[in-house]
Amino acid sequence: MEQTITVKIKLLPTKEQALILQTMSRAYIETINTLIAEMVTSQASTKKTSKDVEVPLPSAVKNQAIKDAKSVFKKVKKSKYERIPVLKKPACIWNNQNYTVDQKHLSFPLMVDGKATKTAIRCAFSDKKDRIGHLLSHKLGTLRITQKAGKWMAQIAVTIPVEKRTGSKEMGVDLGLKVPAVAVTDGGKTRFFGNGRENKYKKRAFRSVRKKLGEKKKIKAIRNLDDKEQRWMKNQDHKISREIIDFAIEHDISVIRLEKLANIRQTARTSRKNEKNLHTWSFYRLSQFIEYKANLAGVQVEYVDPRYTSQICPNCTKKNKAKDRLYKCSCGFETHRDRVGAMNIRYAPVVDGNSQSA
Repeated sequence: MEQTITVKIKLLPTKEQALILQTMSRAYIETINTLIAEMVTSQASTKKTSKDVEVPLPSAVKNQAIKDAKSVFKKVKKSKYERIPVLKKPACIWNNQNYTVDQKHLSFPLMVDGKATKTAIRCAFSDKKDRIGHLLSHKLGTLRITQKAGKWMAQIAVTIPVEKRTGSKEMGVDLGLKVPAVAVTDGGKTRFFGNGRENKYKKRAFRSVRKKLGEKKKIKAIRNLDDKEQRWMKNQDHKISREIIDFAIEHDISVIRLEKLANIRQTARTSRKNEKNLHTWSFYRLSQFIEYKANLAGVQVEYVDPRYTSQICPNCTKKNKAKDRLYKCSCGFETHRDRVGAMNIRYAPVVDGNSQSA
């Protein structure tokens, strides 16, 4: 069993190297757009090779651009030419035979004085040096170089072997706002993850600053704030998903069950004052982080039908509506409302797992 992940490495190019990367990244995207336009006009896939593409890029990079353009054209053709994308974000891609990486440098061909010259660019591994070094010892895939906010990043596809966990122990995980995640094992062990109050406070603070910036019409500052908020939310999801997988491994869990997220915003339990948070929080991203990290740990993820998971009594199957955060049933069963959801998710019917973005 194998799993492909993306390793991100911060690059520290010199001014000359950064200028070359900018030129190559723009040329790469322009080449793809030109090839797509040609294929759309002829309504046929291109037969061009790197020799036919006259742009200042190494041959291997030209071939990658042709490959990417063909891939995009297939999607255009499938849409019957109704959607013809134009790529705008500069980037450049090298295949796994055209770069090498060590603990200090990433080396790959750059166009120097009109010639493809393998060039070493310094990397910033920081405290993740050992972990990245371990990951890079596995099978490497394509290398993608991008620039964002003035910083250069390398993204390397790495395929690593994963040993699937054996056994039949299952764990249900319920996602929400006030309690970001609750996990219950089939042995009854329970853990609450994340801090809903802190999340609510942070998002309210972001909205307040955004409103003030809007009054002053500082559009660029608003965009920067939005990026900062998204990074913060993403970081919270990474932490929660990591803790959930650690909890699963600690209790020898081989299967994690999550709710299928289709229409979660229409069915999620929340008050009117939490409605803004509900529509800006990415439940889908958190579930994807959980699945991604679970796969790396050899833990299987299944998606279940979420209907009535918060209402059915795990003890007698009677339907009840919880009051505030407490769930009570006439049979005497009593517990936290979100814990009920996680308990029922363990045994809910499994669906195909194809859920909509939430």
